[in-house]
Amino acid sequence: MTEIVPGIHRIESILGPRPFSQYLLRAERTLLVDTGIASTPDEVILPFFAAHGLDPADLDYVLLSHADVDHFGGNAAIRAAAPRAILCAHAQDAAWIGDRERILRERYGWYAVHGAGADYDDATKAWLWDALGPDVAVDLELQGGEHFRLGPDVQVEVLHLPGHSPGHVGLWHEATGTAIVTDAVLGAGLLDMAGTIIHPPPYVDIAAYEATIAKLQELQPQRLLTAHYAPMEGEQATAFLRESAAFVERTRAAVAAAVRRSGTATLGGLLADLNPALGPFTSMANELAGPVRAHLDELVAAGKAELVDGSAPPSWRWVG
Repeated sequence: MTEIVPGIHRIESILGPRPFSQYLLRAERTLLVDTGIASTPDEVILPFFAAHGLDPADLDYVLLSHADVDHFGGNAAIRAAAPRAILCAHAQDAAWIGDRERILRERYGWYAVHGAGADYDDATKAWLWDALGPDVAVDLELQGGEHFRLGPDVQVEVLHLPGHSPGHVGLWHEATGTAIVTDAVLGAGLLDMAGTIIHPPPYVDIAAYEATIAKLQELQPQRLLTAHYAPMEGEQATAFLRESAAFVERTRAAVAAAVRRSGTATLGGLLADLNPALGPFTSMANELAGPVRAHLDELVAAGKAELVDGSAPPSWRWVG
């Protein structure tokens, strides 16, 4: 556990090939940001509580930043250890968080219709199921704009930061200029422990993602805290936000050029075409499908492409 600023602690571990973190805010009351995958509480979070003389039963709040397996899969274990803690999440992600069959079907299952080139492999599907853990309902649904007053010097505002997920939230500690954003912005991709980009940045709503980047740029955080990158301060945080915006622009141009070049394209074909140029991505490379599909929708809305009626797998035709 590392104290980033007074009252805000970072709990660090490794998830597969990637850095992995949750956050604990401590004052008169305590708030945990995210619970990891199903095994994270027993392997990482609760041992850190014990090592620092903290009783998990005293935990007041758990803020679930968004509905991704590695951010709420440990809910059941945390609920067992901290039965009075209030589980909080944005209203737009709460239903996914409370129902693993639904999230597997809707958030992780949409790739299948686009064929083997776009879907998760069987091993990854099995890992997703195991990592989710038992269902636990969200106690308090948020909208963004709420404040947690944890003590005289630790008051944080809930930021709604959609794009990666409809209900992604973060925390803003104005007193220190610290933004806890977990996966709300993702640079040019997620890194392995050596700092190499291996995993695409899976935003699914371009307008929302660009608005989130702009919101954080307007805040001008002195410190940016994420789930899969080292803490960033000052110009490093500013540059990371620029890099996140630049990846969107690069992907927008690449998708348009690829569809125009091919005339008609499938999502699986576009992933094979674009992965080397945008990555290359070696970890869950199919999650590049989220950004690519979002940019295809953008082209359709602009009248430059159209979804081919009845195509299976779905295909898009350049008409611009």
